[in-house]
Amino acid sequence: MAQFQQRVFSGVQPTGNLHLGNYLGAIKRFVAMQETHDCIYCVVDMHAITVPQDPTELRAQIREVTAAFLAAGIDPKAHIVFNQSQVSEHAELAWVFNCVARMGWASRMTQFKEKAGKDRENASVGLFAYPILMAADILAYRATHVPVGEDQKQHLELTRDIAQKFNNDWADSIAANGFGEAFFPITEPLIQGPATRIMSLRDGSKKMSKSDPSDYSRINLTDDADTIAQKVRKAKTDPEPLPSEAKGLEGRPEAENLVAIFAALMDTDVDNVLREHGGSQFSGFKAALVDVAVGKLAPIADEMLRLTADAAYIDAVLSDGADRARTIARPNIDAVKDIVGFVRSR
Repeated sequence: MAQFQQRVFSGVQPTGNLHLGNYLGAIKRFVAMQETHDCIYCVVDMHAITVPQDPTELRAQIREVTAAFLAAGIDPKAHIVFNQSQVSEHAELAWVFNCVARMGWASRMTQFKEKAGKDRENASVGLFAYPILMAADILAYRATHVPVGEDQKQHLELTRDIAQKFNNDWADSIAANGFGEAFFPITEPLIQGPATRIMSLRDGSKKMSKSDPSDYSRINLTDDADTIAQKVRKAKTDPEPLPSEAKGLEGRPEAENLVAIFAALMDTDVDNVLREHGGSQFSGFKAALVDVAVGKLAPIADEMLRLTADAAYIDAVLSDGADRARTIARPNIDAVKDIVGFVRSR
C-alpha cells in the first residue's frame, strides 16, 4: 500500500447557533486531536449555500464558527483554520470528482433525501452534489483521517469510493507520474467517544438541533452561565433514579442523554458516571451536571463573545489559514491535472 502523511481534516458548516452537540461531537474532539495529528479545520461555507443564506448573516456565522474553534482551544498557528471559499482548489477537485462519482452513489445518500424532502425536483444541484464536494474537501489535502459523526459516516464512505475509483481509473497515469500505486488515501473515519450523538434536552429521541423551535432543547455555545444552568435544570427526565450500570439506561433516552453529556464533558465514560451517581435522583444529578456544564462551557461562551467583537482578528486568522491550506492543496490539484491529462502552465 502507498504511504501517506498522517493528516486530519474536518469541517463545520456556518449555519448559526452552534450548540453542545456540535461541541461534543466535533469541536472538542478537534481540540484533542491537535496533540497527536497534523490538523486542518475548515469552516465549510460553500456547503452552507446549498440552501438559501442571507449574505450578512453568513459572514457573521463564518466568523462565529471560527471564534468557537479558537475559544475551544484550537491553535491556529500550530494547525490550520480557514474557510473553504478562500481556497478554490476545493471547487476544482470537486468537478473532477463529479466526473468520477456515479449517479447511483449520490442518489443513495440519505441526507439528500431528508433535506430535499418531498420537493426533490426543486432542490439545488449543490445539495445533491454536497457529498462530492465533501470528498474534495478531504482529498484536496490527501487527508488520512476524518472525525465524523454517525450522520456523516455515509458521506465518508462515498469519499472512500471516489478515492478508490480515481486510483483505479488512472492507475497507469498515477504510476507514470511518479506516485506509485495510489494517489489518494482511503480515508479512515474517526468515530469515538461517549457523546458522538447528542440528543435534545426536551426529547431524548431527537438529535439536538439548531432548527428545533424550543431554545430549551439545546445548550448554545453562546449561552451564559445562568442560561446553561436553567436549561439543564429544565431538561426532560423520568421519575426513576439513575441506575448503577449502563444497561439500566435502556429505554430511558432522556436519562441516557444527560449521563452521556456528563461523561463527555468530564472526559470519562458512562460507567464511571453511574458508579458515582447511580441511585441518585435527577435533582441531585442535574445539580452536578450544572456545575460541570457551566465550568466547561461558560468560559468558551465568554471567549467567543470577545473574539467575535474583533472581526479583523478573525479575518486575519482565516486569511493566514487559507494561505497555508493552499500551499498543501495546490500541488495536489496540479498533480491531479497531470494525472487526468489536462494541459497546465508550468
